[in-house]
Parts: sequence; C-alpha cells; structure tokens
Amino acid sequence: MDANVVDLAIVGAGPAGLAAACEASRWGLSVALLDEQAATGGQIYRAVDAASKKRKSVLGEDYAAGAELTRAFAKSGAQHISGAAVWNVGRDLKVNYVRQGANQSLQARQIILASGAMERPFPIPGWTLPGVMGAGAAQILYKSAGALPSEPVVLAGCGPLLYLLASQYLQAGVKLKAVVHTTQTSDYLRAAAHIGGALRGWRDLRKGMRMLSHLRQHGVQVYAGAQALSIEGTDHAEAISFTHKGRARRIESPLILLHQGVVPNTQLSWSLRAKHRWNEAQLCWEPETDEFGQIEESGIYLAGDSRGIVGAKASASQGKLAALAVAAKLGHLEGGDRDDRESAVREELRKQLHIRPFLDALYRPPETQRIPQDDSVIVCRCEEVTAGQIRKYVELGCQGPNQTKAFGRCGMGPCQGRLCGLTVTELIADSRGLSPQEVGYYRIRPPVKPVTIGELAGT
Repeated sequence: MDANVVDLAIVGAGPAGLAAACEASRWGLSVALLDEQAATGGQIYRAVDAASKKRKSVLGEDYAAGAELTRAFAKSGAQHISGAAVWNVGRDLKVNYVRQGANQSLQARQIILASGAMERPFPIPGWTLPGVMGAGAAQILYKSAGALPSEPVVLAGCGPLLYLLASQYLQAGVKLKAVVHTTQTSDYLRAAAHIGGALRGWRDLRKGMRMLSHLRQHGVQVYAGAQALSIEGTDHAEAISFTHKGRARRIESPLILLHQGVVPNTQLSWSLRAKHRWNEAQLCWEPETDEFGQIEESGIYLAGDSRGIVGAKASASQGKLAALAVAAKLGHLEGGDRDDRESAVREELRKQLHIRPFLDALYRPPETQRIPQDDSVIVCRCEEVTAGQIRKYVELGCQGPNQTKAFGRCGMGPCQGRLCGLTVTELIADSRGLSPQEVGYYRIRPPVKPVTIGELAGT
C-alpha cells in the first residue's frame, strides 16, 4: 500500500475524531488523524495528557475523563499527524495540509471531518478592546498553559460554559467581580417545553445546579436577565455597563470574558460546496448530511459539533457512527456485527441528546447581542467594518454576505469570516426583511487556513 494512501483520513483530534479513529482501527482500517495541535484532545480535552493533578481537579472530572479517549487512540494503531494545518479537502478525497513549513497531501478512500466548534461572535460596543476575550479562549489558556487572570474578572453572556468557567476559576483561586448573564424569564418559559428531556438528562442538569451553588457559596454577584451590554474603555477595557431589572449598572474590570454559546466550525464543509441549512433552534448554519453524517454520497463525513452542536459525549458517538459507515462501505464490517454495534452506539447517542433541546432553548442568545443595534459596532474585526457600513451596503443594493467583500472587504481578513460570518448573515437578513436561509453565507474557498506562498510551494 502507498504510504500516502489510507482507508480513512480524519481531520480533527477532538472527541469525534478520536472516537472515529479508535472505532475504524478496531475494524481493521488504516487511519490517519490530522490535527493542528501537537497533542490530541481538541479544544475540550486540550493538553489533558500533560495536565497536572491540580489542573485536572480544577477543570473537573469531565475534562479528566478525556484522557481515557486519548489513551485509547494512542493504543489504536492509527497514525497521528500532528501540527498539520489542513487548508483543503477535495471531493477527490485528497487532504492538503501544511506541516513544518512544507505543503503535503494525503490520499484517502474515505474522509471524516471533525473540526468541532468555535465561540459565537459577541458584537457589542467595545468587544474588540484589549482586555476583552472569549470565555472559551480564556479556558483554553488555562488548559494549555495553566494561565490564570491576576486581576478580578467579569464574565458576561449566556450558556453553560459561562458558569463552568466561573466555577473553575473559583476553584483555582481567581477573584470574580460578577457574572452577568442575559438569560431572561422568557427563555426559561421557552425551555420549559423541553423539561422532559432535561430530566432524562438529569446528570447534566445536576452539574449545572452545582455550578450555580458554587457561585452562591463564594458570594459571587450574579446579575440575571441583564440587557444592553456594553464594554467601556479607550485603549483598554475599563468596565462593563448593562441594565438589570430596569436599572443601569456599571462594573469596573480590566478583564471581561464574553460568551454566548458555540457554533459549528463549517469552513471545510462550505469549501466543499456542501448544502447547508439555517438551524433556527441553534441560530447557526449546519451542513446537510445523511444519518451517518455523509455529504451527498461523497465519501466525506461530518461528525461532532462541526455537524451541529451536540456536546463532547455525543460528538464521540457521532464519530463512531461515521466510522462504522466507512468500515461497512470499505467491506470491513458486515451483517450482524454492524447491526449490533450500530444499535448500541445509536442508543448512546439518543441518551446523550436528551438535554440538548432544553439547553438550546434556555441559552438562546438575544437578538440584540447577535445583531448590533449601534451602527458604530465593529462586525468584521479583521477589516474593521462596522454594522452601520453593512446596513449602508444593503441600502446600496448588497444582496448577501458574499457581496459585502466587494463593497468593503468584509470577511476577507485572516480569520476568513469565522468571526463575522454569522453576524453579517443575520444583519443583512434583518435589514432586508428576509430569513438567514434566504440571505446565505460567504462562499468559502481553499485555502481555509492562512498559508504562505512559500509553504504552498514547499515540499
């Protein structure tokens, strides 16, 4: 067999990618797992194998449990191509990537994309100031380097990660000035329709209650139902202002961590010209696939949060299902063995998804934090394009996100639209009185990662 041809190439070493690699290897497939980081684990289990006992204690048992998956992968026999920045995946089932400064390629018989999730944009006044960052990014700093804030912190927004990080910071000795969350009474009422699923997923519900109890025990000020969030400062974040129960509030802090959930990382699936649909429950784009995650009989599968937000455990189950489909297609798995294994994994997945509709309804980001009301708010950070400019583009005839590139380079910076794409779609849809589905998204082209001409030319 050609050393550069494998049965299965997997992009992404998080829960979905690792589980897929282990499952495929179990049925005798040759597997190559590519990831940009040096070690496996993805964002959720970042640096879990190197983490100290204390760090694992702070980050909790769910994080520490990731080591079981990374160890299983290490024993699986699958090839790990670390430090690989995948810049193109083709319909010809070839993966192009840059590693150690050189352009390389890998031919596969089937491909699984498990590129995970990224934090949702939080376009409010002042969100681009130094001293403001995503709560997820702050958590990654602690996972990978043990870095903790030395100044009192304010956490603001909505979503389970907000409370998780607050609890972890308290455990690590970080001082929290406040938690400002935007979940309204209407959100609880909407989520109540899904309480049955939440109760079936009671273990996750109990974890959330423990986090809130932890905050109360430490006397952390929690502002529930906050609105009109804004970051103040000239050259650096100085304070966060908001309204709470009809009163204006202001909390001074040099470090403000924002979060309002995560969304699928769809850059690769868009670059493949896969069909996508707007998920109104999760307020994001998700690729259209079959029940195993395959895109249009292409031999390319999606698994985990890049297919739609499902969480770490369900991502692993989706990775297994995709791997089972690949093993069957390549003739490594037949009949009863496939049926029994698939049935068991589907039952795992069903249980893991019980609580998801409840979480989606409860932590739905408010429109005012997704679609900037203030025209001066920067939407495209790379090219410094404001909400007002995009509204002006619409007045001049701009039909959708792709045309904004011609009007003002929106989405043409190093992030390639990752940090502005959703906002631009919703902003244009709102301005034109259309749905996000009707407005569409950027036309993503390879390279999907910034690479130099020298790297592309290198071998």
